[in-house]
Amino acid sequence: MQLRALDAGLKALLPVTRVVDAYTTWMGKRLAWLILAAVVVSAANASVRKIFDTSSNSWLELQWVLFSIVFLLCSPWTLLANEHIRIDIVNNMFPKRVRDSIDVIGHAFFLLPLCVIMLITGIPFFLKSILLNEQSGNAGGLPQWPAKSLVMIGFAMLLVQGLSELVKRIAVMRDLIPDPYAAQAHPLEAEVEHIVEAIEKR
Repeated sequence: MQLRALDAGLKALLPVTRVVDAYTTWMGKRLAWLILAAVVVSAANASVRKIFDTSSNSWLELQWVLFSIVFLLCSPWTLLANEHIRIDIVNNMFPKRVRDSIDVIGHAFFLLPLCVIMLITGIPFFLKSILLNEQSGNAGGLPQWPAKSLVMIGFAMLLVQGLSELVKRIAVMRDLIPDPYAAQAHPLEAEVEHIVEAIEKR
């Protein structure tokens, strides 16, 4: 009876996970372009410094903010794509059922609690900064509160995606949906295939 209730709950949540996944993908693909923006800002700042012997701390700090946006706000997309760091050599030695269990335990007892802790501490961290209108300690630097808001926003997004991944992983273990990562190539295999294709083209 409890398993039936669990399955019914999972089936009700699966459409929500699809919406979350679609939003995470949409957001990740767009925010990833900020890496290019950071490169352009860095190159322009370096060029101006070399040519005109002048620079601005605001441009330097803007690079850090752009990288922070990508690092924090694209982390849910990394989790969705199953590209987060893990010890693949050890992980691949286990049967699939064990690997799925490790994912469930990792998400439920490590990832999600970390996100909650970061939100509990990150919100006051941001609010204090915005109330003080905190500015950079460097001359000509940027306001600090927009950068500090990224901790709160990033971990909120990661929490939502983590919940989505937990629901999907349990649903996979209950045979309610096919494993979305079953057909995903191993990163090392994908890299080898890419190198072989590049060699063949030559």
